[in-house]
Amino acid sequence: MSQLTLSSSLTYIKGLGPVRTKVLSEMGIQTVENMLYYFPRRYLDRTSVSQIRHIEKDRYCTIVGTVQEATVRNLGRKSLFEATLYDNTGQVSLVWFHAIPLVKKMLKKGDRLAVTGKVGYYRGFQMTHPEWDKLNSNEDPINTQSIIPIYPLTQELRETGLDHRRLRKVISNILDSISVIEDYLPKRVLKKHQLSPLLYSIKEIHFPSNESGLENAINRLKFDEHYFLQLLMAIRKTSFEGTSSKPLEEKGNNIRSVYENLEFRLTLSQKKVVKEILNDMEQPSTMNRLLQGDVGSGKTVVAVLAACVAVDSGAQCAVMAPTEILAVQHFESFQKFTKTSPLSCELLIGNTPQRERTSTLKKLSENKINIIIGTHALIQEDVYFNSLGLVIVDEQHRFGVDQRNKLTSKGCNPHFLAMTATPIPRTLAITYYGDMECSILDEVPKYRKPVITRVVLPEMLHKVYQYMETEMKKGRQCMIVYPLVEETEKSDLKAAEENFKKLSNGEFSNFSIALIHGRMNKEEKYRVMEEFSNNKFQLLVSTTVIEVGIDVPNATVMVVEHAERFGLTQLHQLRGRVGRGTEKSVCVLVQRKFTDSGFKRLKIMEETNDGFKIADEDLLMRGPGAFFSLKQSGFIKYRIADLVRDKAIIQRARKAAIDLINKDPHLRKKGHDGIRRKFTKEYRDMLMDLKLN
Repeated sequence: MSQLTLSSSLTYIKGLGPVRTKVLSEMGIQTVENMLYYFPRRYLDRTSVSQIRHIEKDRYCTIVGTVQEATVRNLGRKSLFEATLYDNTGQVSLVWFHAIPLVKKMLKKGDRLAVTGKVGYYRGFQMTHPEWDKLNSNEDPINTQSIIPIYPLTQELRETGLDHRRLRKVISNILDSISVIEDYLPKRVLKKHQLSPLLYSIKEIHFPSNESGLENAINRLKFDEHYFLQLLMAIRKTSFEGTSSKPLEEKGNNIRSVYENLEFRLTLSQKKVVKEILNDMEQPSTMNRLLQGDVGSGKTVVAVLAACVAVDSGAQCAVMAPTEILAVQHFESFQKFTKTSPLSCELLIGNTPQRERTSTLKKLSENKINIIIGTHALIQEDVYFNSLGLVIVDEQHRFGVDQRNKLTSKGCNPHFLAMTATPIPRTLAITYYGDMECSILDEVPKYRKPVITRVVLPEMLHKVYQYMETEMKKGRQCMIVYPLVEETEKSDLKAAEENFKKLSNGEFSNFSIALIHGRMNKEEKYRVMEEFSNNKFQLLVSTTVIEVGIDVPNATVMVVEHAERFGLTQLHQLRGRVGRGTEKSVCVLVQRKFTDSGFKRLKIMEETNDGFKIADEDLLMRGPGAFFSLKQSGFIKYRIADLVRDKAIIQRARKAAIDLINKDPHLRKKGHDGIRRKFTKEYRDMLMDLKLN
């Protein structure tokens, strides 16, 4: 094989051929560099392999053994492929019900396999559809004490005959033939952060010499991914800080009127956050701030006070929410807080009648509306502002970057405030919102009592219903929520409808009950919610449509059915629909199926009301997908990094990135050429709107 470079095409790689090259290309692997950055997903060594005599039912494990038998068994209309694996301490059956011809072709008697899966038991120990890899005699981790890389091979790759052994050979040949791999990080950075050189790290990640070498390689390559993402965040943050905006610093009649007529005192946390936001708005550069607030911490009044300062300063304010229910709730809250103020506030949603919409748009363009609240309707092309100076986006993680930009582009670099009622773990905050300053509301108003949370089994529901009956007789209100269930079962709507009828004719036949779900038209949903808010219904049966945007201080009991099916963050949001008044409130989590993870989640809910603790636990249990859509983030390209487990690395990478951008904002100084090239290559698409000249 001739000398290769990182940009060399895979067509020059011995051992691949046109078919495999085509499949790899469809996976985004088209060059030598792509191939070298196709990292193993796990490793086999003596410490990770179990002897068959030590395996246990319902446990996941990895075993290494030899195939003694391999045969197709007919079971009437169906068939299965079964292989018996033996390792001198015992045997286990490996069973496949699908892709039988392919497995039969690839597995033969005498093959040495590494197998990973969940252990079952049917006439002996067995694994159904396990992950498996063929091993050479010199690759056996039991006999050679070597560390063997296992790659994320797709079915398409396996069908081309590219197994782990061949792939390891291909990568070994590449490393033998590569002419140079430039280390884009300067030696001083490597030394400061105790990082291994790039070439060493790439060799060790594929062919570890020992555990220490592998650990150092993983640390270096994870650092790189976090570092370049944090560089992007630091540059974006700098670009906001360098953008001129109109200072909004007038504290006139509107904010004085609202503040002096509040029916409660702001918490110390609210006062601190308001000060941070107003200080930003006073600056001639654009505010770009994230306001995190736990359920019930009082974000809305903070947003109202910020909007009042904008209006007092002669600017308009736009508030965008992800759902019409939430937009209507914000509109009603803004109206309530500003009723003693002369400012004008209007609502614009998809449900707004055409005549009313036309009138609203005209007044907005003529500066006769000070605050406009709405949904995606605000970013339509025919929406024009006269002097948009402040944009507030609620639950920003539900919007894409483009939607946010469309709204801010309707003004001249307006100040920007994002709000979220989903507490975000620190690692996620600095990754997804690393370009923003962060304010946190971590204090609940003193008049609100902590919600009592209890997990119950179905046989205890009669006592729960008795308590609900007592509460409703006192004039209070209750809610019952049904989850989205698996497709193989009846839908959440059907469950809610069936139980609505059952409860209406049974336990709660003497009370007024309403049903709300996502398939109702908007008018029906608004009517039901408005009537429930006005206490015309005592019990609301619902799907998860009420997760956010519901504020009924008179509601004191929340029952969540099949609670084990919900994630922690969603359970916390649902619990937050009660406890918004002065009375004691209870959240009952009904557990109908027992799983280890479900039990752990419900136990956490019983133990704490702290949304930030819950967010940390949810991140550990479910990963970042529980918080954000990766499509919306637009820039996650991790190959080896892990947002959940890399907290220390993320913090080091962030500090290093900020230090670099503070010293060299445009990456032009001597020694930073490699960083600049790598960075612009990784994030070319994200840099279109940034000035890196």
